[in-house]
Parts: sequence; structure tokens; C-alpha cells
Amino acid sequence: MPLHSGAFSCSRRGGPSGPWRRTEPSSCSAETPVRILKIVDGEYPWDVRVEKVALSLNRNGHPVHMVARNRDRRPLREELPEAVMHRMTPWRWLGSTLDAASQFPAFMNPRWIRLAQRVGRRERAQVVLVRDLPLAPTAIWVGRRLGLPVILDMAENYPAMMRDLWLTDSTRFGDALIRNPRAVEAVERWTMARIDHTLVVVEESGERLQAELGVPPERITVVGNTPSLGRLGDFAERPAPLVAKPSHPLKAVYLGLMEEARGVRSVIEAVARLRDREVPVDLTLIGDGRARTDFEALGAELGLPEARFRSLGFIPYREALRIVGESEVGLIPHLANESWNTTIPNKLFDYMAAGLAVVSSDARPAARVVRETGAGLVFRSGDAEDLARVLEEVWREGSAWTMGQAGRAGIRDRYHWERDEARLLETVERVGGGMTAGN
Repeated sequence: MPLHSGAFSCSRRGGPSGPWRRTEPSSCSAETPVRILKIVDGEYPWDVRVEKVALSLNRNGHPVHMVARNRDRRPLREELPEAVMHRMTPWRWLGSTLDAASQFPAFMNPRWIRLAQRVGRRERAQVVLVRDLPLAPTAIWVGRRLGLPVILDMAENYPAMMRDLWLTDSTRFGDALIRNPRAVEAVERWTMARIDHTLVVVEESGERLQAELGVPPERITVVGNTPSLGRLGDFAERPAPLVAKPSHPLKAVYLGLMEEARGVRSVIEAVARLRDREVPVDLTLIGDGRARTDFEALGAELGLPEARFRSLGFIPYREALRIVGESEVGLIPHLANESWNTTIPNKLFDYMAAGLAVVSSDARPAARVVRETGAGLVFRSGDAEDLARVLEEVWREGSAWTMGQAGRAGIRDRYHWERDEARLLETVERVGGGMTAGN
């Protein structure tokens, strides 16, 4: 499918910079709406990026019609601020277990094809926007049937993520077929040869697509996972400490999935080493995942007391951010492998907005942002001793406040959603703006 283009409907400040187009925030809504069929591969609500993208499009004059899974048997149609939801009709006669299985976002699931095609035609969509690789072939199929361009929002390096699951023995029954790394690689090659445009979350992801799959740079746009400038106001300004030297335990937090590839094991081991050196660190883990019980068992095995080690499990996002705001150091311990060298955790920017010092592994995108902004320090991925060294340095030097202020400045100056929103809008208007509703 050729890349469709059309005139921009809003004037925006800024211009190209580097291999991907970058623009400043928009100053007006779209003069010519682009009707969007958005395909998400799970239940909705809720997903941070899905909501952010849809809300930005909708409030700038581009109506969003979102198709989603429906294992929870929610209303088939629902109007939300960010989109009109069109959920899959449950097959009640099949029973809840088999019905849920039949809704799985496999690469060419006929239930997804029928739903997306029906909604796209009825709502006169002009562009298809699909979240991540699993349903990209479905989106391409539907786009061809309806004569629409297709944009892939690639939040993850899916082949690398599948390899991580296999290497850490985190696979489940049936994964040999539906999450086989070689099969996923083949699907990605097929998809990237046919998709009209791809949104990536970091520059490193775009570089991979160019180097490994030959995707032209003009078909790639960076739209980061950044918070809005308003997020800065969600956290109270931290007063400068009266004394720089340590007088209390260092409060460290990890927010995210509990998986081996995210390096949480190194965090627990580092805190245990610091305890043995009489360097007090209060560690809070927020999130659930396949390895959560393993990490909790490790903490008990290493003798970390409850007063120094909390595993809170899943907590609603707003409450999780409140706990983050009470901490001093935000941890990004992710292993520096192919997956985390080509994507970036949302939590990095949440930590920065909250004024936390960021301690990150040397996974390329996160380490680049931390070093560039001065928001924290970097340690060797998977090295508990090096992580312990860095945490001890932050505690002894009393540098968390200074780094936290640098992180907040980084959000104000560059890493905020208003900049990324402008790139999103420009891309959707360019790719879908040449289409006539009802094609």
C-alpha cells in the first residue's frame, strides 16, 4: 500500500529535526477531521498510552472509534471522552472460557477482522490506527478491504519481548504457537513491508526498523510515552534539604510489572547488600506479574524486614503515583537486552515529573534520557553490586533532590506529551488526510 498524504489542517510551529519529523505543540484543532478506526489488542479501559493517543486525537477534531476485546462483557457500545467504544459481542452460548479464548488477539483472528471491518465501514473511517504487532495483520487486511491507510503504534519490540519470555522461562501453555519468537519475527517482517506508517516510542526503535527491516525513515515518527505538562502540577514541589548528608533511610520505589527481564531481582539483592553495609534503604515495589511471588520469596530469603521491603501488588494508577510522589529515588532496573534497548518504560517520565532521582540500568533509551537531563545515575544492567554502589552514592551525597529537580526541568523543557502530541497529529493528518470518509 502506498503512503497516503494530504494537506495539514493546522499550522504548527517547528520543523524537521533528525531522521524523523518533529514539531512543536499544535495551536488549533483540525479544520478537516480525520475519522479514525483504532484497534487495541486488549480490554479497554484502561491503558495509559491508548487513552493518551485517543484523547489527543479526539479533542483536536479527529473522531476515534475504538474496537476492543470484551471478556468482561461490558457494553458493546460506549461513549468515552477519548473515543466511542465498539466491543466484541460475547458468544454466550460458547461459555465464558471458550468465548474469552476465541477473542484472543491472534494475528488473523476472524472475530477481530469482522468487528474492525464492520465498525470501520459503518463509521466511515479514513485511517486505521492499530496498537502493537499482534493485530497489525488484521489492521492491514481491514485497511485493504476498506481502501484505508494503516498506522502501527509500536510501543514494544515484540520479537525481542517474546524472546525474553522464553529465555526467562516465563511462557505458558500454548505459547509455542502464538508467542513463538520466530513466528513473531516473520509476522513483523510481513507487517513492516506493508504498513503505511509506524509510530515508535524512542529513536532507538526507529533505528532498529531501518537497520533490520529496511523501513524508510519518512515512514517512521517518534511519539514518546511522555506525561503532559500538567503532570508536574500533580506533585508538590520538593523543598531543598536543609542538610545534604544522609539522616534517614533512602526511600526507593519500583513501579511496573514484576518480571525477570525488568531486573527487579537485582534491586532486591542490592538492597540486601546495602543493609549489610548499614546503608538504610526503604524499598517499595508496586505492581503485579509472573515473578511477583518469586521476588517476595527472595526478599524473605535475604532477610529483608517488612519495615524495609514492601511489595504492594497492583494498585490503581493514581494511587500508585501518590506513593511514587512520597519516594526519593525511582528505579529503572530493566535488563539491557534487545527489548529494553529499543523501548522505554513510562515510569521513567513519571519519576522525573514527581521530582525523584532516577537510578537506571544502562538500557540505551532510559540511560540516554537520564544522562542527557541529569535526572539521575546509571548502573550496569543486572549487576546488583553496581546498583548498590549507585544507591549508596545517592544516599551519602544527599543528591536525590538536585537530580529530581533536573528531571522536572527535563519534563518542562522536552519530555512532555504536548510535543509528542504534535507529532501524532501531524502524522495522522498527513497519512489519513487525503482519504475521503466512506471509502
